Amino acid sequence: MLSTRTGSFPIGFRRAWFDWQKNLPSLIEWTKANGLQVIDTGGDSKDAAEVAASGLIVGSSDLLKWRELGSADDATRKAAVEENEAHIEACAQAGSHHLFAVLLPEDASKARAENLELLVKGLTPLASILEKHNSQIVIEGWPGPGALGCTPESLRALFARVPSPALGINFDPSHLIRMGIDPVRFVKEFGDRIYHVHGKDTELCAESLYEFGHEQPATLAQSHGFGSHSWRYTIPGQGCAPWPILFDLLKAKGYKGAVSIELEDERFCTGEEGEKAGFINGAQFLAGC
Repeated sequence: MLSTRTGSFPIGFRRAWFDWQKNLPSLIEWTKANGLQVIDTGGDSKDAAEVAASGLIVGSSDLLKWRELGSADDATRKAAVEENEAHIEACAQAGSHHLFAVLLPEDASKARAENLELLVKGLTPLASILEKHNSQIVIEGWPGPGALGCTPESLRALFARVPSPALGINFDPSHLIRMGIDPVRFVKEFGDRIYHVHGKDTELCAESLYEFGHEQPATLAQSHGFGSHSWRYTIPGQGCAPWPILFDLLKAKGYKGAVSIELEDERFCTGEEGEKAGFINGAQFLAGC
């Protein structure tokens, strides 16, 4: 079974929208046949239970309500916490203790500082629920519209206001690299909060950066799939992330989780054959790191 050379972290993948992944028993069989150990299952606790029962590791399950946790409406926020509580309990019973989320605001037009304070109101009671079930939220730093928890500044502010260890990070270096944030320095600062890792990379295209910069879209040229004009997401090993260094730092920080490949690469997201090749090539690279 595939694991990283440094740290022996088990390797798997995040279940995506691909048609061939919709049949979970078949997906589990393919996963085992190719030496992978982990599936991130999405938002269905029953799927998490089925993966765990098969002997595979559930890397993460999706939290059900993301935006509503930062709602300006007290009733909406309360309902989101209650719905997530039932889901967190069901996932914990299924053996899944990492709840994936992107901290997108309900209203991205509000000032970021205002949305941060609203989010704190939702995450504070959620943290107590997570602690009760020995679970953690793993925040991915996708820099979507108004997203919080995707930069060192916003993470520091969040952890200062909600200091519970139940608030953690889904470390995905691809997002940091596209934003110009050093992933090595990030692990050095936040490594004790990293509870899950995505195996995804980013290629920076120097020639395209000269042509288009990064402040405006191109006038005539077409952007990359799963990217922009001057960068694109890739499988591990085809971008800029220094994976052996990152794994060495994670090991030193005491990381005990998995590495799940999130496949968003225009060269491999071409159909079932290409997608499977993307997972296998990415996993084999990580196993050598």
